[in-house]
Amino acid sequence: MTRVKALSTIIPMNGNGTTVESLTIDQLAHATGVTTRNIRAHQARGLLPPPAVRGRTGYYGSDHVARLKLVLDMQANGYNLKTIGRLLKTLPEGRAAELVDLERALRGAWDSEQPQILEAADLAARFGVDPRDATTGGERARRLGLITPLPDGRFEVRSPALLRAGEALARLGISVESLIDVQEELLRHADGVAKAFVRLFLKEIWKPFDEAGQPEERWAEVRAALSAMVPVAHEALLASFRLTMSAEVGSALEKVLKKQAKRAR
Repeated sequence: MTRVKALSTIIPMNGNGTTVESLTIDQLAHATGVTTRNIRAHQARGLLPPPAVRGRTGYYGSDHVARLKLVLDMQANGYNLKTIGRLLKTLPEGRAAELVDLERALRGAWDSEQPQILEAADLAARFGVDPRDATTGGERARRLGLITPLPDGRFEVRSPALLRAGEALARLGISVESLIDVQEELLRHADGVAKAFVRLFLKEIWKPFDEAGQPEERWAEVRAALSAMVPVAHEALLASFRLTMSAEVGSALEKVLKKQAKRAR
């Protein structure tokens, strides 16, 4: 992602501490990492306000740097330029930035793992298989989003924790295909759980806030509620799993014992 330099390092200040609208388009491009061509394109789309013109030269300032930073942040979060333009036109000043911050907090709260890069041979060895025999399993893992092939032939493992869990089960003699079968089922259930908690947040936290007009003083409260929900959701899911796993194991063992009892008669 393009990094925008601190405003104080790129925009001169007056003696009273206010900024001077003094950046040419080339200087703005250098400061923000956005090409002059894209800056002009953003202006044409209405994503960036026009510069202040003095003589025959347009000058940009802190507002333009902040707007470009917001556009870059929104692009990094997956918004396309059409959607960005619509949000900037319909939302009050500063509200789009609040939404980006909220979405970043939501993603960051859950996406805490750093991906791991592995050689194909290393990845196969961890599951005790020959790389030449791992084509089917590798393709299924790729489709599930568990691994991503890189141009240099290595693989990016999205969740090292899942990788370690898979390794532990493989050491028990469970096949790669069976592991992926189970993981595929887990992802389906996890998707439902994730949607349930998102619906809970939208219904109980976001909807009242939105209906109240998204008051500025309550943004911090919404972000705090979101942050608080993360560990609670994690603990609730884990506790629910313990209950259901215990019941399922008990039920399975009861069936096994009944079958053995019948054979012994």
